[in-house]
Amino acid sequence: MRGAHEARPQAERSPPQQGVFVRPEVLELAAELSRRGEPFVLATVVWRRAPSSGKEGSTALITPDRRVRGWLGGACAEPTVIREALKALEEGTPRLLFLGPPEELAARGREGVVTVPIACQSEGALEVHVEPVLPQPQLVVIGRSPAVGTLAAMAGALGWRTVVVDEGGVPEDYPEVGRVLTTLDLDAARITERSFVVVATQGHYDEDALERALATPAAYIGLVASRKRAESVLGYLRDRGVPDGELARVRAPAGLDLGKVAHEEIAVAILAELVRERAAGALAGVMPPAEVPRHEELDPVCGMTVEVATARYRTVHDGRTYYLCSAGCLSRFEEDPARYLEARTAGQ
Repeated sequence: MRGAHEARPQAERSPPQQGVFVRPEVLELAAELSRRGEPFVLATVVWRRAPSSGKEGSTALITPDRRVRGWLGGACAEPTVIREALKALEEGTPRLLFLGPPEELAARGREGVVTVPIACQSEGALEVHVEPVLPQPQLVVIGRSPAVGTLAAMAGALGWRTVVVDEGGVPEDYPEVGRVLTTLDLDAARITERSFVVVATQGHYDEDALERALATPAAYIGLVASRKRAESVLGYLRDRGVPDGELARVRAPAGLDLGKVAHEEIAVAILAELVRERAAGALAGVMPPAEVPRHEELDPVCGMTVEVATARYRTVHDGRTYYLCSAGCLSRFEEDPARYLEARTAGQ
């Protein structure tokens, strides 16, 4: 039996300097991802018991592709924190983790705390606060009318990312808008599941704009039109082969029903509907899907979950490969594999 400690590409991280727990590159990356509208997670050590290598206040940034920038702790803690960070990102809610010896889990367990056993070498323990940072909603408004600029400007005042798509327009027409596209190229708008799209083309190219909007993963698609005009546009797209399930995504007329109102007041009605949609959870927990399913195994020594693809410590016993979370668990397993395999069998 022979163990293998294989060198693999590592995320950019290093232990914090004395007295420096949030490294500048973590803050810089957080600002850059926020600017680009990309989700991430901040994980911060809020309590520790020596000899854990994590320090109170140590913070790491974790992206949906599992990359880590910053420092959390040693090999035992990090995989668990990454896994829980991705769950928090998917659910859109923060969580508090307790990582420590199995015998302490019951005492530490309380409402809102996720307890995870760690039985590697040290008897240290950590509590880590995991905070998903989801981008502000994106509003994409297509068309040219008094309502377009008003709607985008009001959304921008809420901190939303705004894009106006105005064929033949110029950026100077929309000084309060984040981005202005002058062709109907929605790929350039980078629409995601956290985007709202409003088609306000006022009869000029409603069908084309709406069909392109339906090809995006937007959480909301609204059409500014009368009920009669909306029925005509949807009927045209249905005749073109757009499935009814897709057409059902369209809100028409867009916005809350405020009765007969001016163009600028239509913008208020639409924004009110979008705020209501967001409050109801339409944008909660958006996360890019994993490219491939992850294969995980249990460390036979400490019981931690180890991702096979990124496991640094592995060994073969009786023709089977076992994956360990740390060098300590690897050494203990290789010294007496029967002990740990018997214990695992007895626990099943």
